[in-house]
Amino acid sequence: MMTIIAAREIKNTDIVFCGTGISMLAAMAAKNITAPDVIIFFETGAIDVQFDQTPLSVADPRIMNKAARLAGLAESFATMQNQITGKNVLGILGAAQIDIYGNLNSTSLGDYRSPTVRFCGSGGACDVGTFVGRTMIFMELGKRKFVEKVDYVTTPGYLDGPGGRERLGLPGGGPSIVITNKASFRFDEETKKMYLHSYYPGFTPEVIQSELGFEVDLTRAIEATPPSEEELHILRTVCDPERLFLR
Repeated sequence: MMTIIAAREIKNTDIVFCGTGISMLAAMAAKNITAPDVIIFFETGAIDVQFDQTPLSVADPRIMNKAARLAGLAESFATMQNQITGKNVLGILGAAQIDIYGNLNSTSLGDYRSPTVRFCGSGGACDVGTFVGRTMIFMELGKRKFVEKVDYVTTPGYLDGPGGRERLGLPGGGPSIVITNKASFRFDEETKKMYLHSYYPGFTPEVIQSELGFEVDLTRAIEATPPSEEELHILRTVCDPERLFLR
C-alpha cells in the first residue's frame, strides 16, 4: 500500500532522488505504471537508470544498468542544488522522528551530548530537504516517531511554520507528503502544519490520531484507494519479482 501510494505521487516530469528499498520500488512502480519518463538517480551517481533487475542496495552494480550517465556523489548532489534541475527533484526520505512541520531527526534521541540512541545522521538528507523542489517522507506511524518536537533537526521541513524556510534562505519547497503504514499526511498551504490526508482501509481518522504525538486536522481525510490488480501485478512481477523488499 505504501509503495503504490508513493508511486501515484510521482509525476512524469519528476527527477526522483531515492535510496533502495521501498523508495526505489515506488520510483520503479511509477516508471512502469504512470510516469514512464520519470528520471531516477542515486547518490552513488547513476542517473536515469533503466532497471532490468531489482538492485539490492545503492552499491549493487545493477543500479548502473543502462544509466544515461555514471557520475559521482558530487554530481548527484549538484543535480539537487542546480537552480534549473533542483526544483524538479523529488527527494524521498525517512527518519526516526518527525514533527507537525515535517522536520526530521535522524541524528539522535535525547540530549545530543548524552543521547539514549545515536543514529547515522544526515547522510545527505539535510541537503535533500534543503534544496529539492519537494520531498516525500516514509515513516512508521506511532507516537514514538510522530512527536511534538524532534530531539534534533537533522533535515528541515517547514521549521517553525509559515516563512520559516524563507527566513533561513532555504531554496527548496519543503515536504509534500508523509506516507506511513496506516495513513498519509499532507501540509496545509497556510499554516504549514501536517494534516491527515488519507487513511487506509480498515482504519479510521480517530485511530490514526491516537497514534500521533500531536493533534492534526482530520476534517479533510478520505479513505485511500487500494492498489488495483494491475498495480499489484506490475509491482510483484516487474518491480520486485524476487521479493527482495516485498513481503
